[in-house]
Amino acid sequence: MGNETPLSICIRQFLASRPEAARRLFGESRLPTLAQYDPLSRFFETIDGTLVFSGDNGIPLLRYHIGDRGGIIEHDAMLEFLKEWGFDPISLLQSQGTRGVHRLPFVYVFGRSHFAVSYFGANIYPENVMVGLEQPEIRDWVTGKFVIQVKTDADRNSVLDLVVELALGVEGGAAREKAIASEVRTQLLRLNSEFANYVPPSYQTPQVRLAPTGDREYFPVGVKHRYTRL
Repeated sequence: MGNETPLSICIRQFLASRPEAARRLFGESRLPTLAQYDPLSRFFETIDGTLVFSGDNGIPLLRYHIGDRGGIIEHDAMLEFLKEWGFDPISLLQSQGTRGVHRLPFVYVFGRSHFAVSYFGANIYPENVMVGLEQPEIRDWVTGKFVIQVKTDADRNSVLDLVVELALGVEGGAAREKAIASEVRTQLLRLNSEFANYVPPSYQTPQVRLAPTGDREYFPVGVKHRYTRL
């Protein structure tokens, strides 16, 4: 229905580094998926903060309610907002020789709130974790897919368990698991006030496990991915 594009990725990376700008734009501290769409083939609207779309498919859909929280932002309105924050993604992409920058509207999707996991009473959303995996020192190691869940250790203590899919050809290891755990914790503390205030410091660092691309248990090929296990 929508696609991540060089422009939407560039903007999301900027917003990941400026949570105050993201909060003003989206109304929440967590960062949603940001994509562009062609309104001639997929037309989005919002009803009570949730997305509906119409599409001319084999079976035409009219104002189909997908149940995801999100919204739409016109192309020019997005660029004008970013200009207020001193950021010009078009100029940046042109300076990098990036092609495929299109003047299309944006759609952002938070997903459904029940996809969050509860940890010490704090709701942890996949979007919070994604920001940690998108950091420059991490993103080349991983595909962006992960599974987050709350487990219980041998002493009956709660553990925030995070399984991350490695990029094709990338090796795992304790050093990379530690780096990811540290970065995810940093972003959770920065973006999620519930996590920062409810979760005791000694329980804030997730337990990270790295799985190969297409791992059958967590990342089977050809199956719609679920980022949480409840």
